[in-house]
Amino acid sequence: MLDPAVGGKRIHRNRRTIFLVVAGSLGLVLAPPIASATSAGGEAYEKLHTSFPGLDVAISTGAAQAAADLFAALTVGALLMLLFFRDAQGKTAPILGFSVEMRVLQVASAGWATMSAAMVLMEMLDTSGFPFGSLADPDVVPFLYGGGDAPKAWTISAVAASVAFAASIFAERWNGLLLALWAIGFGVLAPVVVGQTLVGPNHDFANDAGAIQTLVATTVFGLSFVAALRVASGHLIAPIIVLRLYKTVVIAIPVIIVFEVLLTWFKLAGTGLFDTPTGWQIMARWVCLAAIAGASVWGWFLWQQRRLTDRRINRILALCVAAGSGWIGVTAGMARIPPPHYFQPTTITQILLGYNVEQAPTAAILFTEWRPNVLFLVMAATGVLVYLLAVRTLIRRGDKWPVGRTVSWLAGWATVVFATSSGFGKYSAPDFGIHMIVHMSLNMLAPILLVMGGVLTLLLRAAPTQPGGPVGLHFWITQGMHWPVLRLVYNPLVVFALFVGSYYGLYFSGIFGEYMRFHWAHQLMNVHFLIAGYLFYSLVIGVDRPPRPLPHIGKLGFVFAAMPFHAFFGVILMSSTSIIAENFYRSLALPWSDLPSSQYFGGGVAWAGGELPLLLVIISLGIQWSRQDAKDARRKDRHLDEGRDDEYEAYNRMLDTLAARQETQLANPLVQRREKP
Repeated sequence: MLDPAVGGKRIHRNRRTIFLVVAGSLGLVLAPPIASATSAGGEAYEKLHTSFPGLDVAISTGAAQAAADLFAALTVGALLMLLFFRDAQGKTAPILGFSVEMRVLQVASAGWATMSAAMVLMEMLDTSGFPFGSLADPDVVPFLYGGGDAPKAWTISAVAASVAFAASIFAERWNGLLLALWAIGFGVLAPVVVGQTLVGPNHDFANDAGAIQTLVATTVFGLSFVAALRVASGHLIAPIIVLRLYKTVVIAIPVIIVFEVLLTWFKLAGTGLFDTPTGWQIMARWVCLAAIAGASVWGWFLWQQRRLTDRRINRILALCVAAGSGWIGVTAGMARIPPPHYFQPTTITQILLGYNVEQAPTAAILFTEWRPNVLFLVMAATGVLVYLLAVRTLIRRGDKWPVGRTVSWLAGWATVVFATSSGFGKYSAPDFGIHMIVHMSLNMLAPILLVMGGVLTLLLRAAPTQPGGPVGLHFWITQGMHWPVLRLVYNPLVVFALFVGSYYGLYFSGIFGEYMRFHWAHQLMNVHFLIAGYLFYSLVIGVDRPPRPLPHIGKLGFVFAAMPFHAFFGVILMSSTSIIAENFYRSLALPWSDLPSSQYFGGGVAWAGGELPLLLVIISLGIQWSRQDAKDARRKDRHLDEGRDDEYEAYNRMLDTLAARQETQLANPLVQRREKP
């Protein structure tokens, strides 16, 4: 019997195998954090000058984190399998139906939500040094919840898992899982960005590296777990889906390795690999990573040699499950022991920013002293690589793609990299004026160039079509563009509120001052600026057709409506006597800092940086409008010449019909008597 979800043949279900997979995974996941908490005891808390909450709290926290991470990986794997690794074809592709992956998604998301809720309580006690008995006092609970960022982060995870669980229950079509995909990204990242990578010098590198590695590793391990459960439950995986899984893993493994090297350098902070428990835990993660990398290479080799049998697939999946479980368990165990980078001497700027900024931001420093922004470098490299590969696909096929669009796309990402990794990006945190330059670059300049690249149009044209094969990139983009949530986001009023309202809501509400204290929050702001600008300009001058396109006159009014708000914002900044985020900037205690002058300069940048790009957009919009009119005129003339456009003939026939009807009425005697005086 064919499985409607993935298309593999149904075979005998091996309950013993399923039990061994689940039991083995739980054992490998729970053992490392329990061992780490037991061996560290109260000494780990004493090093951090925190009260020891008791071994029961320490062990429970480590075990709950490991279980939550395992359920998160299963949720991610099941969701990705349902979205991108189904052997669905034709009109049935948007329909989900019930499958092994859907069942795993339901159970895993429910388990993730439960363990995340438990982690809220565990982190409240663990980070504050309170025993379990303190939860009996209702007045203590709000104090414990507000005492750190970890409980709030796990709250986000619990909400994200609940969204995934709701989607697994109610979603009937492919689009119904997209909101869950968006939510679980936040749920997976929230505990990571407020964890150990946020402490110490160079934590700006580590925070980005940890976030990216966590997403990639969770994807790889989750897909491996779900594939193993699928095979163990009696369902084979279609060969083309196996190939798609292997390609994903082969691409992801080098990414995990690169960021593991960066995180190792950060966590050891100059200590030897064998000098601390953290070093031994890092080696354990290397072993797990080597195992899954070896399994992937082995599987790829067997695939190329056409020797990949069902038994060998089972062995490869078993090795991947063991390696992934061990990785998750060791990672949870690392949170039980303070790493060496915790105890490095740091300055206040290193605590808040990750690096020092002793010199004033002169022009030479801004253009020459670069500090790589890992997140945006990865985003830019991925965007450029995917775009160029798609262009190469079109060229090999014999199609053409405008060079101007390629140049625009590359220039857009070059602007992003320059704004975030040059001296401007380095000084965007300690200086408000520089921050506003980066803000305008990400919100007003880079999006203009990116939307002119027409990346969705390019991908739709380059997406391969395989008659009789499973749906792929073309289907995913098309379904995504028809997603009701995306249509809501592209509502002009929503886009306008995001583009303009974020200025006033962010800077005049106190959010900006709070977010600047954390690297992840600063990165989130920059991502928001880029996305808001992309949405706005894609409605106005974008090459890709948005879900809710505007007429040319509507686009022009849209731009004119936004222009005064930037001017008002800039004037408010320049004339205000109160300093935005004053507490944050004062805490840096930089001798070269002049807060009033920096804010006045930032207001001028906001004014000019908002007006000039919009004027350029108006000019570009006028050019597009005239080109569209000329194109329509040429099309109409061509149709007239070819005799395919009968618009004018139909108009003349209508006039002839009206004239004949009038003559008939005038010939009627009743009408003649009525018209006599």
